[in-house]
Amino acid sequence: MTMKSKPTVIDLFCGCGGLSYGFIEAGFEVLLGIDHWKEAISTFENTHKNAKGIIADLFNETPKDISKQTGIKDIDVIIGGPPCQGFSIAGKRILDDERNQLYKSFVSFVKYHQPKVFLMENVPNIVSMGKGVVKDSIIEDFEKLGYTVVYKVLLASDYGVPQNRRRAFFVGTNNNKEFIFPEPTTKNPISAKDAISDLSEKSLADGSKYKTKPKSEYQKLIREKSKGIYNHEITIHSEQTTSIISLVPDGGNYKDLPEELRKTRNVNIAWTRLNSKKPSFTIDTGHRHHFHYKYNRVPTVRESARIQSFPDTFIFLGSKTSQYKQVGNAVPPILAKELAKEIKKYL
Repeated sequence: MTMKSKPTVIDLFCGCGGLSYGFIEAGFEVLLGIDHWKEAISTFENTHKNAKGIIADLFNETPKDISKQTGIKDIDVIIGGPPCQGFSIAGKRILDDERNQLYKSFVSFVKYHQPKVFLMENVPNIVSMGKGVVKDSIIEDFEKLGYTVVYKVLLASDYGVPQNRRRAFFVGTNNNKEFIFPEPTTKNPISAKDAISDLSEKSLADGSKYKTKPKSEYQKLIREKSKGIYNHEITIHSEQTTSIISLVPDGGNYKDLPEELRKTRNVNIAWTRLNSKKPSFTIDTGHRHHFHYKYNRVPTVRESARIQSFPDTFIFLGSKTSQYKQVGNAVPPILAKELAKEIKKYL
């Protein structure tokens, strides 16, 4: 019997593949990514060299169907972040809600492949929903399959990501050893300025050369092996928007505006600038309320990708709107890598 050189991974609901990219960086072999979102799968296949990306709706396709289609049976680790729209608080068996079919699909893949470890990512409030009923149900579903399950909410900026993004992670092991989450890797969080200060105010054509040397250790790391800058197309705002943004200081928000301008956008996060000295707030799927700490515009896809800890070699495909969404939906690869390194010890 030949030894497999690297532990193997399937990424469910993979999006563009931030989570699985971290696993590749930690020395895993990602065999497969599945998502029903075509543009994200294009990015996934383009950035995960040996992996296959499948466009499939896991609402309808079973693990057996996928296994037949791909010939993939033995898997060491299953990872992914099933969308959980239906985790509203309505009685005990919330997870039986039809809208949680996607969560149940994740469970069925674990049941079918019996990986040594699984990692499931989700929004932090999944832990407290229904006074903990959702969390308990999730743990119970996997314990029935023979896994020892632990969960934790992690803050990305504790692990070298320039962003205060919180995410819940459930990890199950089938060798009766309880998984221990990695300790924070940094005491000094990386700031927004450390992340993006080398990127220009204006748009750059894809493949443009860097104009400056890296201005931080983080930029040095993120630019490694990169031949140029991609996905750095700026958004042109109306004159009114630009003039309002210009009134907000570095790290400020709508409260810094004159009274009559505050109500121009009715969300409490409106007109918020990144703080150059702190990690970014959570980068989401591209709504237009967050601005560069210095320039009077929203961050570009590349700046957002930097804040999510994607290397500059990771190029996003599809429309600009889709690229923002791909970045915002992802698990930061640097955080994913720390989890992956720890998971390796349980294989």
